[in-house]
Amino acid sequence: MLSNVPISSIKAFEAAARTGSFRDAANELHLTPSAVSHAIRKLETTLRTVLFERTARSVRLTPAGENLMRHAGAAFDQLRRGLEEVAARGPQLVRVHAAPSFAAQWLTPRLAQFLAAHPKLEVRLAANTDYARFKNDDFDIDIVYGRPHAEGVEIVPLAEETVTPLCSPALAAAIRRPADLLERTLIRSDMKQVQWQQWFAANGLEAPALHGMRFDRSFLALATAAEGLGVALESTLLAERELASGRLVAPLAGRATDIRYVGHRLVFPRAPQQRAAVRAFADWIKSALGVSP
Repeated sequence: MLSNVPISSIKAFEAAARTGSFRDAANELHLTPSAVSHAIRKLETTLRTVLFERTARSVRLTPAGENLMRHAGAAFDQLRRGLEEVAARGPQLVRVHAAPSFAAQWLTPRLAQFLAAHPKLEVRLAANTDYARFKNDDFDIDIVYGRPHAEGVEIVPLAEETVTPLCSPALAAAIRRPADLLERTLIRSDMKQVQWQQWFAANGLEAPALHGMRFDRSFLALATAAEGLGVALESTLLAERELASGRLVAPLAGRATDIRYVGHRLVFPRAPQQRAAVRAFADWIKSALGVSP
């Protein structure tokens, strides 16, 4: 039966089902509404079923039409993605996925440096807490927070990070020793591997009951701390700009035991011949963070 179904009829059906209108589908496909209607009628005749309920002012999918749209919509989405990637993914494009706070606090402010050093390259950046799935060919490289468990990939630990209390200069004036934090508003980052309980334990103190502000992203905790609303326990790597500008300070630097750990890792598919653009980006990240080749 598939050989008897013109692809043009399926395309007209998908556009009409997605837009909910034969007229809008016609505009999208550069056809007349009657041509779209004719193509869909032909499809219905071939399939021996009704795909749309038609009224004077609108069209609505029948159960059979909804079923077909689930498959056709997914197929056309995949086709669109493939066409976009083939059209855009030349040897000059690097598609990067990154943990949100690393992307916002460290990577994005430095992209200008990378692009200046590689003016013929283009970076496409996406950020969320999911790990990139390289099998669907959406990304070339991932910068993850935590320890990914994946097969067929190279995993490169990035710089060791120092996690320490950070706050505004105004709040820092009253913080001279770790115990001073027991009476302060402590900002929590829920997704952080290092939590306040661990920091207090490392400094020989029992952590207080934690109330108040909590966030699921480090960049939100840092922004809140910079506004003077509390003390955040965060990585100095992610807070480099705020520390350099003086918006944040580390009040207990040299006066408390901080926690050091590797929080972020560079991940990319293991391949015999990695594209030059991807290698350039990976080498730049490692160089900028002082990671050995």
